[in-house]
Amino acid sequence: MSAAGTYTPEPGAAPLRRMIAAQAALETKMLLRNGEQLLLTVVIPTLLLVLFSAVDIVDTGDGDAVDFLAPGILALAVMSTAFTGQAIATGFERRYGVLKRLGASPLPRWGLMTAKTLSVLVTEVLQIVLLTVIAFALGWSPHGNPVSVLLLLVLGTAAFSGLGLLMAGTLKAEATLAAANLVFLLLLMGGGVIVPLDKFPDATQTVLGLLPISALSDGLRDVLQHGAGMPWGDLGILAVWAVLGLGAAAKFFRWE
Repeated sequence: MSAAGTYTPEPGAAPLRRMIAAQAALETKMLLRNGEQLLLTVVIPTLLLVLFSAVDIVDTGDGDAVDFLAPGILALAVMSTAFTGQAIATGFERRYGVLKRLGASPLPRWGLMTAKTLSVLVTEVLQIVLLTVIAFALGWSPHGNPVSVLLLLVLGTAAFSGLGLLMAGTLKAEATLAAANLVFLLLLMGGGVIVPLDKFPDATQTVLGLLPISALSDGLRDVLQHGAGMPWGDLGILAVWAVLGLGAAAKFFRWE
């Protein structure tokens, strides 16, 4: 204010931290309002957990079925948000020119990706809290070190985020929609989420065990069901996928 009753405008962008926080909040609201995204991130994992825990459909070995299923469903929740949901949403934003316009705004492109990552993390926290409450209600008795669980979830999120952004930034939106849903279904059935990997042929087990969903679900299961220590092998697989996925996304992602 230069004088009494007179105001001098001060044009300019808001602080970067505030812009990222506002964009992350917007991304989260859009995701939670999207019916298809809610189906992938909340409804399907919840139904699978309740159904396969209550009905003896798949042989999950000794102990309660929920002890085997809960870690796999947590891994599925991470994949549904960080990979499938993010790939589809970002692919259509790219098609409709939203990413191009946001890229020309005061928010830098890396800031936009940071906001998207924060949105994914917030959604995952909500998913994990909901699924954990339901699993406890079904009689789940988890064990293990929370630090190991956190590392697995963080690396799993990084791996799936990189793959989702790579798909969204290189394929057309319709192709991304079809491919992301197809991959979701294939990994649901063959990634050790519901069906134990030891039910597959030996040669197939070796290949499936290298997938990020298998590493995440098996790592979480080793810790939460069997009380194992740090699952270095599974963490290593997830780290490799994270580096490859995020590196390829950074190199090949197209904003238009």
